Amino acid sequence: MLHLCEKPHFGCSCLMFLVWGFQLLGLNHGFGVNSGFHLNRSLTYIWPLPYELTSGNETLTVNPALSLSIIGRGGNFKILREGFRRYKKIIFSFTYGVPVSKNSRRIRSIFDISELRIIVNSDSDELKLGVDESYTLFIQKGEGKSIAWETTIEASTIYGALRALETFSQLCAFDYTSKSVQIFRAPWYIKDKPRFAYRGLLLDTSRHHFPVDVIKSIMESMSYAKLVPSYPKLWNGAYSKWERYTVEDVRQIVRFAKTRGIHVMAEVDVPGHAESWGAGYPDLWPHTSCREPLDVTKNFTFELISGILSEIRNIFPFELFHLGGDEVNTDCWNKTPHVKQWLDDKKMEPKDAYKYFVLKAQEIAISKSWTPVNWEETFNAFAKSLNPRTVVHNWLGPGVCPKAVAKGFKCIFSNQRVWYLDHLDVSWEEVYHAEPLEGISNESKKELVIGGEVCMWGETVDTSNVQQTIWPRAAAAAERLWSTEKALSAGNDTILHRLHYFRCLLNRRGVQASPVENYYARQDPGGPGSCYWQ
Repeated sequence: MLHLCEKPHFGCSCLMFLVWGFQLLGLNHGFGVNSGFHLNRSLTYIWPLPYELTSGNETLTVNPALSLSIIGRGGNFKILREGFRRYKKIIFSFTYGVPVSKNSRRIRSIFDISELRIIVNSDSDELKLGVDESYTLFIQKGEGKSIAWETTIEASTIYGALRALETFSQLCAFDYTSKSVQIFRAPWYIKDKPRFAYRGLLLDTSRHHFPVDVIKSIMESMSYAKLVPSYPKLWNGAYSKWERYTVEDVRQIVRFAKTRGIHVMAEVDVPGHAESWGAGYPDLWPHTSCREPLDVTKNFTFELISGILSEIRNIFPFELFHLGGDEVNTDCWNKTPHVKQWLDDKKMEPKDAYKYFVLKAQEIAISKSWTPVNWEETFNAFAKSLNPRTVVHNWLGPGVCPKAVAKGFKCIFSNQRVWYLDHLDVSWEEVYHAEPLEGISNESKKELVIGGEVCMWGETVDTSNVQQTIWPRAAAAAERLWSTEKALSAGNDTILHRLHYFRCLLNRRGVQASPVENYYARQDPGGPGSCYWQ
């Protein structure tokens, strides 16, 4: 999930795109002759580690004309076919064309693998939290003389099949000597599924505006580990007329995300992070000297929130909706005469009005068939009053998810000490070893932690450096969220080798991932050397 959170007091309403399908990213494995890196064929370089795998010791060749056969219940499987074409282009990006021959059967006989068969048990393309992303991948000797080797993916849904295509792409390595794509250590048996359903990356699009193509490129990299017509003046809070998102932009992003098994979740962060709304609608401000939190006394405030949510409900089909609720300083409510009078009339303190605002926003979201997500301050302040469907989003530090699940709430882990990517001095090791279930021993309570999210706040990034700040540290969190504790323990000795390798594969796909070993994010490589050890 890509969580694009826009803090409105910096110029835009809060829009959170949760990129869903953080399996993570695999790439074709090409090495330069003088790279200084030697592939150890005894190691598994898949990232993140699968739930279960076994392999052999044979090397196979893959046909550049690799074909796809889908076996399923009806349907045209458009998303899956598009995914196959996308991965095929990645896998064979180093090859030099298909051998020319009039005898296609002879060409197929040159290669060990010429067809990829995918068996899907459902033709539904519905994408929701908890969709079955499990799959099994077999690469085994074929039965009979016509097929030397068979490659088969079995999945319950097309999204499980997309995850399997990612893993298959990671098994495919380009060999510069033979100029062919090869698969080492065949036969392969891989059985895989995610540990957590919710695996996210927050991208702050308010401190700096990110063009749609940049957002797409970030979603693309993840898939390999302001917008409201009813209130058009909200645009007045943007940095400039060239730094806005239209409804068409967002629809395009949501469609793009779905083809990669990614969900997009929106956030309207109220009442504390909405100052920019008043640039178009000044009545939302309690006073020109009190621009946030929003005016809790006016019906128009809640009418506007309801209108926004109604407009975007058809754009964002995801069942979760983030309502923010963090960093709310209510001091100026007490200093604004009409708000102070309203508080006195209702016998409220500012903290009570904060609760009133959050709960009313929750009611609006629930009326639109959304499940509300709120930052942890709401839980810390008035847990007993929150709607029981609330998903608590941790960020201030450790220990919140154990408290939330103990009270029956679901929780998302984003401890800022380890999973805030704008904290540039946090190393990949700290990101990797952060455990979302820490402090929770009861198995039924563990299930209430739906996953986690690394957060890329925008004070220190813009289009020029966002990717190199996200990667490779986000990949460390991705493996923590995808792979089981058993798999993580078994792969402990290979973590650094695999992460170096994965970072270089990101680079080969055009993702500007920073060197792994530099403690400080975005630090230069520090001199000449191989990509595979920086």
